Amino acid sequence: MKIIKPTIDLTQVNALALAYMGDSVLDMYVRYFLIAKGRVRPHQLHVEATKYVSAKAQANIVRYLLDEQILNEQEIALFKRGRNAKSGTIPKNTDLQTYRYSTGFEAVLGFLYFQGNNERLDEIMTKAVNFIENEMKGG
Repeated sequence: MKIIKPTIDLTQVNALALAYMGDSVLDMYVRYFLIAKGRVRPHQLHVEATKYVSAKAQANIVRYLLDEQILNEQEIALFKRGRNAKSGTIPKNTDLQTYRYSTGFEAVLGFLYFQGNNERLDEIMTKAVNFIENEMKGG
């Protein structure tokens, strides 16, 4: 799903650019997951996907990943870079801390995607989806 290999040092890429990519990566994983589970009606897909891709859901996911020590040192550093990046805008439906945590999570996903580390992406996204599924069930 890539046309060219990156010609830049990914460790030097702006964290917001990585988050921009990570947002799409997250969306793709969630859409695949929902359709593969048999949720195929467009409105149902949108409603269900929001439970996984909202800033609040992403912030909760990354807190879980941090608390459970699932992220490695490099991923934690990327998360912090994304979290601390100044975007200049904040969506009106979320608070600053939630938005920054979600941006940090997206930066990690974007980095792993650019790196071609699909195995690690699958591992993190499996844990993320399972976390949200369990949260929706009430614990």
